[in-house]
Amino acid sequence: MKTWIKRTLIATVSAGALVAGVAYSQGGSHHFGRHGQMSEADMAQMRERMTDRISKELALDATQKQYLVALGTQMDAQRKAMSGGQPGAMREQMQALIAGNQFDVAKAQTLVNDKTEAIRLQSPQVISAAATFFNSLKPEQQQKVREFMNRRGGKGMMGHGPEGGHRGQGAKDAPAR
Repeated sequence: MKTWIKRTLIATVSAGALVAGVAYSQGGSHHFGRHGQMSEADMAQMRERMTDRISKELALDATQKQYLVALGTQMDAQRKAMSGGQPGAMREQMQALIAGNQFDVAKAQTLVNDKTEAIRLQSPQVISAAATFFNSLKPEQQQKVREFMNRRGGKGMMGHGPEGGHRGQGAKDAPAR
Protein backbone atom coordinates (compact mmCIF):
# COMPACT_ATOMS: atom_id res chain seq x y z
CA MET A 1 0.00 0.00 0.00
CA LYS A 2 1.35 3.42 -0.92
CA THR A 3 2.43 5.71 1.89
CA TRP A 4 -0.09 8.45 1.08
CA ILE A 5 -2.93 5.92 1.08
CA LYS A 6 -1.82 4.62 4.48
CA ARG A 7 -1.62 8.15 5.88
CA THR A 8 -5.03 9.06 4.49
CA LEU A 9 -6.52 5.87 5.89
CA ILE A 10 -4.93 6.43 9.31
CA ALA A 11 -6.08 10.06 9.36
CA THR A 12 -9.63 9.08 8.40
CA VAL A 13 -9.81 6.32 11.00
CA SER A 14 -8.31 8.61 13.64
CA ALA A 15 -10.79 11.38 12.88
CA GLY A 16 -13.62 8.86 13.01
CA ALA A 17 -12.34 7.53 16.31
CA LEU A 18 -12.20 11.04 17.70
CA VAL A 19 -15.75 11.84 16.63
CA ALA A 20 -17.00 8.47 17.91
CA GLY A 21 -15.07 8.99 21.12
CA VAL A 22 -16.64 12.40 21.62
CA ALA A 23 -20.13 11.03 21.06
CA TYR A 24 -19.57 7.90 23.13
CA SER A 25 -17.75 9.59 25.99
CA GLN A 26 -20.72 11.88 26.49
CA GLY A 27 -22.49 8.76 27.73
CA GLY A 28 -25.49 9.32 25.50
CA SER A 29 -27.59 12.43 25.55
CA HIS A 30 -31.12 11.02 25.62
CA HIS A 31 -31.04 8.19 28.14
CA PHE A 32 -33.58 7.99 30.93
CA GLY A 33 -35.49 10.96 29.54
CA ARG A 34 -32.86 13.55 30.31
CA HIS A 35 -30.07 15.33 28.53
CA GLY A 36 -26.40 15.53 29.42
CA GLN A 37 -23.74 13.40 31.01
CA MET A 38 -24.80 10.09 32.52
CA SER A 39 -23.53 9.23 35.96
CA GLU A 40 -21.69 5.98 36.61
CA ALA A 41 -24.80 4.72 38.41
CA ASP A 42 -26.93 5.53 35.34
CA MET A 43 -24.42 3.77 33.08
CA ALA A 44 -24.43 0.70 35.34
CA GLN A 45 -28.24 0.68 35.38
CA MET A 46 -28.36 0.99 31.58
CA ARG A 47 -25.79 -1.81 31.19
CA GLU A 48 -27.83 -4.04 33.51
CA ARG A 49 -31.04 -3.34 31.57
CA MET A 50 -29.32 -4.07 28.28
CA THR A 51 -27.84 -7.29 29.64
CA ASP A 52 -31.25 -8.40 30.88
CA ARG A 53 -32.93 -7.54 27.59
CA ILE A 54 -30.28 -9.28 25.48
CA SER A 55 -30.35 -12.30 27.79
CA LYS A 56 -34.11 -12.55 27.42
CA GLU A 57 -34.13 -11.96 23.64
CA LEU A 58 -31.45 -14.59 23.00
CA ALA A 59 -32.51 -16.94 25.82
CA LEU A 60 -28.95 -16.99 27.17
CA ASP A 61 -27.84 -19.61 29.65
CA ALA A 62 -25.83 -18.61 32.76
CA THR A 63 -22.43 -19.06 31.08
CA GLN A 64 -23.44 -17.04 28.02
CA LYS A 65 -24.78 -14.29 30.28
CA GLN A 66 -21.42 -14.20 32.10
CA TYR A 67 -19.68 -13.78 28.74
CA LEU A 68 -22.09 -10.96 27.85
CA VAL A 69 -21.37 -9.22 31.17
CA ALA A 70 -17.63 -9.61 30.54
CA LEU A 71 -18.06 -8.03 27.10
CA GLY A 72 -19.95 -5.12 28.63
CA THR A 73 -17.21 -4.68 31.23
CA GLN A 74 -14.53 -4.57 28.53
CA MET A 75 -16.52 -2.09 26.46
CA ASP A 76 -16.99 0.09 29.53
CA ALA A 77 -13.25 -0.03 30.23
CA GLN A 78 -12.61 1.11 26.65
CA ARG A 79 -15.15 3.92 27.02
CA LYS A 80 -13.46 5.07 30.22
CA ALA A 81 -10.03 4.90 28.58
CA MET A 82 -11.33 6.99 25.69
CA SER A 83 -12.76 9.62 28.02
CA GLY A 84 -9.71 9.69 30.27
CA GLY A 85 -11.77 8.20 33.08
CA GLN A 86 -13.30 11.56 33.95
CA PRO A 87 -16.93 12.45 33.17
CA GLY A 88 -17.06 15.47 30.88
CA ALA A 89 -13.32 15.36 30.12
CA MET A 90 -13.87 14.90 26.39
CA ARG A 91 -16.20 17.88 26.21
CA GLU A 92 -13.64 20.04 28.01
CA GLN A 93 -10.90 18.83 25.66
CA MET A 94 -13.02 19.66 22.62
CA GLN A 95 -13.89 23.08 24.02
CA ALA A 96 -10.18 23.77 24.57
CA LEU A 97 -9.58 23.23 20.84
CA ILE A 98 -11.78 26.19 19.96
CA ALA A 99 -11.12 28.40 23.01
CA GLY A 100 -8.72 30.68 21.14
CA ASN A 101 -9.01 32.65 17.92
CA GLN A 102 -7.84 29.65 15.92
CA PHE A 103 -8.59 25.95 16.05
CA ASP A 104 -5.71 24.33 17.99
CA VAL A 105 -4.46 21.83 15.43
CA ALA A 106 -1.60 20.56 17.64
CA LYS A 107 -3.95 19.85 20.56
CA ALA A 108 -6.43 18.18 18.20
CA GLN A 109 -3.72 15.90 16.83
CA THR A 110 -2.58 15.04 20.36
CA LEU A 111 -6.18 14.29 21.29
CA VAL A 112 -6.61 12.02 18.25
CA ASN A 113 -3.33 10.27 19.05
CA ASP A 114 -4.35 9.73 22.68
CA LYS A 115 -7.79 8.37 21.74
CA THR A 116 -6.29 6.16 19.03
CA GLU A 117 -3.79 4.77 21.54
CA ALA A 118 -6.59 4.10 24.04
CA ILE A 119 -8.50 2.18 21.37
CA ARG A 120 -5.36 0.31 20.34
CA LEU A 121 -4.60 -0.73 23.91
CA GLN A 122 -8.17 -1.75 24.83
CA SER A 123 -9.26 -3.34 21.55
CA PRO A 124 -7.65 -6.77 22.05
CA GLN A 125 -9.65 -7.29 25.26
CA VAL A 126 -12.89 -6.07 23.66
CA ILE A 127 -12.36 -8.25 20.59
CA SER A 128 -11.55 -11.27 22.75
CA ALA A 129 -14.63 -10.76 24.92
CA ALA A 130 -16.83 -10.26 21.84
CA ALA A 131 -15.45 -13.43 20.25
CA THR A 132 -15.92 -15.44 23.44
CA PHE A 133 -19.51 -14.26 23.77
CA PHE A 134 -20.48 -14.74 20.11
CA ASN A 135 -18.73 -18.11 19.83
CA SER A 136 -20.57 -19.35 22.93
CA LEU A 137 -23.92 -18.77 21.23
CA LYS A 138 -25.87 -21.57 19.62
CA PRO A 139 -26.37 -21.24 15.84
CA GLU A 140 -29.95 -20.01 16.24
CA GLN A 141 -28.80 -17.38 18.76
CA GLN A 142 -26.01 -16.27 16.40
CA GLN A 143 -28.60 -15.93 13.64
CA LYS A 144 -30.75 -13.70 15.88
CA VAL A 145 -27.72 -11.46 16.43
CA ARG A 146 -27.09 -11.28 12.67
CA GLU A 147 -30.74 -10.46 12.00
CA PHE A 148 -30.70 -7.75 14.65
CA MET A 149 -27.57 -6.20 13.12
CA ASN A 150 -29.08 -6.33 9.62
CA ARG A 151 -32.38 -4.91 10.83
CA ARG A 152 -30.66 -2.05 12.60
CA GLY A 153 -28.80 -1.10 9.41
CA GLY A 154 -25.73 0.22 11.21
CA LYS A 155 -27.70 2.51 13.47
CA GLY A 156 -26.70 3.21 17.03
CA MET A 157 -28.77 2.39 20.09
CA MET A 158 -31.09 5.34 19.64
CA GLY A 159 -31.84 4.62 15.97
CA HIS A 160 -29.60 7.32 14.50
CA GLY A 161 -27.27 6.25 11.78
CA PRO A 162 -25.89 6.74 8.31
CA GLU A 163 -29.33 6.33 6.76
CA GLY A 164 -30.44 9.55 8.41
CA GLY A 165 -33.25 7.82 10.23
CA HIS A 166 -34.56 8.59 13.67
CA ARG A 167 -35.67 6.04 16.25
CA GLY A 168 -35.67 3.06 13.96
CA GLN A 169 -36.47 4.72 10.65
CA GLY A 170 -34.52 3.34 7.74
CA ALA A 171 -33.48 5.36 4.67
CA LYS A 172 -36.75 4.60 2.91
CA ASP A 173 -38.78 5.70 5.96
CA ALA A 174 -36.75 8.80 6.77
CA PRO A 175 -38.38 12.18 6.17
CA ALA A 176 -37.43 13.85 2.87
CA ARG A 177 -34.77 16.53 3.18
